[in-house]
Amino acid sequence: MNSVFVGAGVAVITPFDKDGQIDFERFSKLIEFQITNKTDAIIVCGTTGEGSTLSVKERLDLFSHAVRQVNGRVPVIGGTGSNSTFFTLDLAKEAEKTGIDAHLMVTPYYNKTSQQGLIKHYTFLADRLQKPIFIYNVPSRTGMNIQPETYEILSHHRNIVGVKEADSNIVKLTKSIALCEDRLDFYIGNDDQIAVSAYLGCKGVISVLSNILPKFTGNIVKTALKGEIAKANKMQADALELIETLFCDVNPIPIKTAMKILGYDIGYLRGPLCEMSPKATDKLEEVLYKYQPLLINENRKDLL
Repeated sequence: MNSVFVGAGVAVITPFDKDGQIDFERFSKLIEFQITNKTDAIIVCGTTGEGSTLSVKERLDLFSHAVRQVNGRVPVIGGTGSNSTFFTLDLAKEAEKTGIDAHLMVTPYYNKTSQQGLIKHYTFLADRLQKPIFIYNVPSRTGMNIQPETYEILSHHRNIVGVKEADSNIVKLTKSIALCEDRLDFYIGNDDQIAVSAYLGCKGVISVLSNILPKFTGNIVKTALKGEIAKANKMQADALELIETLFCDVNPIPIKTAMKILGYDIGYLRGPLCEMSPKATDKLEEVLYKYQPLLINENRKDLL
């Protein structure tokens, strides 16, 4: 199986203007910043991109814009999942017309389902779509947690190619990778586990941190995949305070706040998300200042 990507893919934020509309000009600049700094994939309309607050038209417009801007330089993966199998299919079919390279499909949330229901949900979609599917498992948000045995069954479908695993259970991740062998690519969804997950067999990360440190995040993955585990662990450890602070509030509130502090004009949050408290913002600014030597290594001149 050919991997859609190996390395660090950015779960890119969605910039909004003062009227709360998508700022496509700024979105283009964010994409160029990512590609200049060697990102391996652009993931659009995920959790960090506030996909759940966007209309169908807005999602499709973002997919189309990303595909045109990227112009084949890296894969574009579109967040097309929902808690309705039929709605997901309709959205995903329209998304494929925009030229995205793959789908990122979150497990059904709120109404949820059983493990058997997950198998039926993803199989139904994979049977009817042309582009490959990444399963997105994020139990802290959805109330669903895909089990290793479920991954193993789904791994036999030719159109289900990857998993973004945002459960923090390393034992479960180890078992899942072993059961699926080379039929399913795993990508960690937690920036604090990049090095160890690559050591266990993940192909990379779908990252929030990459919004401000794409080159550095990619280098953690590449270092670990080369077998330089001690070096990768040191890089990971050096970034832990920043990573933890970027999750001191509901994602993507801290990362968008951090980008504003750093001078990125990325606008506002969509409700129900709201601004961080002044105390938390001050703490974030303090941590960003500590990481200034690392941050200036990323090429940001076109964004400021």
